Parts: sequence; structure tokens; C-alpha cells
Amino acid sequence: MELPRIALGCGNFGGIGSAPAFFGQGLSEAEAAALMDAAWAAGITHFDTADAYGGGRSELAIGRWMARRGVTPTLTTKTFNPMSADGDHGLAADRVRRQLRSSLDRLGVDRVDLYLAHEYDPDTPLAETFAAFEELHAQGQIGAYGVSNFDARQLEEATVNLTPPSPPAAVQNAYSLLQQGDAAEVLPLCASHGIAYLVYSPLCGGWLTGKYRRGAAYPGGSRMTQRPEPYRELATDRTFDALERLEEFAAGRGTSMAGVALAWLLADPRITQVVIGPGRPEHLDPVREALAAPLSDDERRRLDEIFC
Repeated sequence: MELPRIALGCGNFGGIGSAPAFFGQGLSEAEAAALMDAAWAAGITHFDTADAYGGGRSELAIGRWMARRGVTPTLTTKTFNPMSADGDHGLAADRVRRQLRSSLDRLGVDRVDLYLAHEYDPDTPLAETFAAFEELHAQGQIGAYGVSNFDARQLEEATVNLTPPSPPAAVQNAYSLLQQGDAAEVLPLCASHGIAYLVYSPLCGGWLTGKYRRGAAYPGGSRMTQRPEPYRELATDRTFDALERLEEFAAGRGTSMAGVALAWLLADPRITQVVIGPGRPEHLDPVREALAAPLSDDERRRLDEIFC
């Protein structure tokens, strides 16, 4: 797949990801529009969303922004999670078709460039889901399809143990200096099968920005006060030791911790795309730093030693 190295993650538009408890919260439509304006001005032309982000509010905000601005970024959207309290979820073929139609309506487009299974569905055979994806691709409603939040066993099922016309084009998983679990098996699988590897949560819920301090309360409105579950295991002395060393490293380069963390990802040729999820236009500054000050091989090695 040919995708821009940086994508704008729109999971906070009208909610906090796919969590129903936060539908209607997160960024307002006006705040989302300001962020999209700033991202577009910075040259970020690929937007990443999902049908369940904000219960559909994210896709609606993007669609309305595109209509006002008269521009169309390349788009990734996803399906699996419920969009309301009724709990309807999964990757059954009929639901996949229905959910894509609703996503296209909210976005105001005829097709999306990349359509992802947002989670693994143990209740639906992957062959059924992929057959639906192939049908949608043949109809021109999606450019390509892939998966998200798949571990090595699940990705192997989608590539080695399944015989669709082609393997999924991409996998999108959490990956960062603090969460490198995919390095052992998922990244080699992607390399073996020509699958694009896309990264979300590159700053690990804010842990790599310096906002969380040893012995201090978590800042109000941060991920650790809203949706801490994916990051609770990081609250250890070992993590804080590594973060303090990262802060020293970044200061020595004259860049932010976040800029260094993004530069570390961008220096990895195995990574096709990094999806950033800024909350305000100024949060795009670390992206500019990472692009303007790429890491040398020696600097990347030093970071690997800190976070090994």
C-alpha cells in the first residue's frame, strides 16, 4: 500500500475512541474542524477514523469539514465496535456491508481508501468477513482492506491459514517506545506477507510526552483519568526511569520527548504509517520536530537501549 507516513487520528472527535460512555465528549465539532484545518495546512492529508468513534460523530465531523472546505483527504475507517447502547457489533458479512454504507453516508463519499476490521471477531469466520471486504472492493466502495488490533496468532490466521485472493493489505496496532510487543512476531509476519504496518497510539496515551510524573497525580482530562486500562501496567519505577532518560535525551537534542518518540517510529522502515491523535493544533508541533530532526542510527540505538 502507498500511504502517507503521517495520518491524522480522529478518534477524539465527539468522543474518546469507541467507548460508549464517552460518546458526545472529546473534541467538539468546531474543535475538530480547527484541528483538521491545522493538519491540512501542515501537509497531513490522510485522516483515520472509525464508525464507532464518538458513536458516528467523528465520521460526521470529517464529512462536514470536507464539504465546507471542498477537499477530500484519503481516508481510513473501521468497523467492529458497537455504535450505541444496543451492543450491535462484529464482523458478520451483512453487518460489514451495512456499516460501510452508513460510514460512506456520514463521510459524504462514495469510497474509502482503506477499510479495517477494528477488532478480531471470534464469532465470525475471517473467511466470511474477508469475502465481504473483497465484494466491497470489487464494487469500488473500498480501495483496500485490512485489520486492526490483531495479535500474531490472529494475523497468521488471516495470512497463512486462510486463502483469500490476497492477504489483508494492512494491520494497524498500538506500537511505541513503551509498547513494542509486535516487534517479535507481528512485524516479521508483515514483512513476510507484504502487509503494511500502521501504528496508532505512538505516544502511548500521553506517556511519552512527559505529562505523567513519578509520584504525581495524573492530569485532569488525560487518558489515565479517562481510559486508563491499556496503560495501567506502565505505572512502574522502570517506566519512570526510562522516561526520565528520554527527557534528558530529548533536551540534549533540543526537541520534545514526543518529537523524539515520533522520530523513533519514523526511522523504522518497517512502519508504513504513524497515526497521530492530537487534541489541539499545537500538538502537531512534535510531528514537525520529528520530520525536521530525524534520528541518526546511533541515536536510535541509544533509545533502544533505554527502552529495551
